[in-house]
Amino acid sequence: MYSLFDNIPSVYLIYFFYGGAFLFLSLSIAMKDMEGSDLKLAGHLRLLGMFGLTHGVHEWLQIYPLIVGEDLTVRDIYHIRAVSLVLFVVSYIYLLRFGSALIRATHKQKLKWLSRLPVVLLLLWIAYIETHGFTMDLQFLRQAAIGARYTFGLAGGVLASYGLIVYSHELSYLSRTVSRKLRHAGITFGFYAFLAGIISSDLSSFLLPLPVEILRGVTAVLITYFIIKALNIFDIEMRKNIEEQARRIVQAEKLTSLGQLAAGIAHEINNPLTNASLAIEMLRNRLKKGVASGGEELEKLDAVERNIDRASVIARELLQFSRQRDSEFAPVDINSVVNGALTLMEYKLKGIHVQQDLTEVPEVLGDPGKLEQVFINIFSNSVEAMPEGGAISIATSRSNAGVRVRIEDTGTGIPKKYLSRVFEPFFTTKETGLGTGLGLSICYGIIKDHHGTIDVSLAAQMGTAVTIMIPILEKGQYEKNSDR
Repeated sequence: MYSLFDNIPSVYLIYFFYGGAFLFLSLSIAMKDMEGSDLKLAGHLRLLGMFGLTHGVHEWLQIYPLIVGEDLTVRDIYHIRAVSLVLFVVSYIYLLRFGSALIRATHKQKLKWLSRLPVVLLLLWIAYIETHGFTMDLQFLRQAAIGARYTFGLAGGVLASYGLIVYSHELSYLSRTVSRKLRHAGITFGFYAFLAGIISSDLSSFLLPLPVEILRGVTAVLITYFIIKALNIFDIEMRKNIEEQARRIVQAEKLTSLGQLAAGIAHEINNPLTNASLAIEMLRNRLKKGVASGGEELEKLDAVERNIDRASVIARELLQFSRQRDSEFAPVDINSVVNGALTLMEYKLKGIHVQQDLTEVPEVLGDPGKLEQVFINIFSNSVEAMPEGGAISIATSRSNAGVRVRIEDTGTGIPKKYLSRVFEPFFTTKETGLGTGLGLSICYGIIKDHHGTIDVSLAAQMGTAVTIMIPILEKGQYEKNSDR
């Protein structure tokens, strides 16, 4: 069966494939969502996309006369070659601008001369083709194309190569993998600059083991592959931004809780310090009057020490809770975390009976500050559900799945129809202005980060029950979490 490609030498079919590779590169860049990106690359990739579009069409035009064959006149071939030459020059001007923009964005020096480089190359190209005469025939177009390769092709490929390599180092903080892909794209562009800017089809048989068209095609495919892989940097940037926003939301919720705790904690710290101050003043007066008896003074000193220790514990727990930092996983005693949260919440628990059944459980690997935030949020919800007072029971135990913490209160409870929504961000059953609806959502995220589960249900009698399960992680999992 006759095929349209039967009259075309097989080596020229490579033009179809690597022209298609550049067009695919252009399409991939055009379809990539870069809106809102702070990366310098985002503002310059459209230039590379335009290079891919114009250069891909240029390469396809190389085989068009061979496909049509004898139906084309010499005039038609001349017009096709002329359009192809214009596309070649335009494509490398785009590549020149892309490489120059990356270099200028990376280097501290302004390097304004790079913006004038296309004009300089244009003058050199005109000077080159002028030496061969403006005969406006196919031979002239062939010489003009060679001159364009020596000027625009070589310079554009070299600048793009250098720009991608130096810019790749700036992305290593986001992703080392993408940084390597961008560096590989730069290196491959360097090879393409050599193959497209220096080696012509006539010289390839003497200098290269394969036809230059095949080697250009391979480098074109590799360039497209590496650039498309590097485009993942925008997804990584977006994910990093979302994670940063999530951390800010968690910290904002923590600061909200901290504000609610501040007045009560100030009172809790003030009481033991006041008692210590009074005891010291009494001792001073007794010593001045010379009526010290020894035993009573020692009791006063013990009281001072106890009150100062009490204030120190409260201050330490407050500092640990309020500190903003990334997750730091380490062996954690859940019972100590629960006690720390109760210490900070003690002023709010007046009038509420707290029953503790904290059994000896193995340590888990987690972040004590964030786990403490979980328990403070849960205790706060329980207190708010018991405005007239009530009881909270806290029990810890070990199971096959890990360490289990169950907290029950005798509050008003959560309507059954809302139980499936309690972990949704901004969902709250409180009146407007009384809650953000982020507390349990943040708790869910923290426990999930610890590879655990959290469940909210109705208590056996009345009120709400919260069950938290945190697995006892193996060493390998701990190291993975530590890198997060």
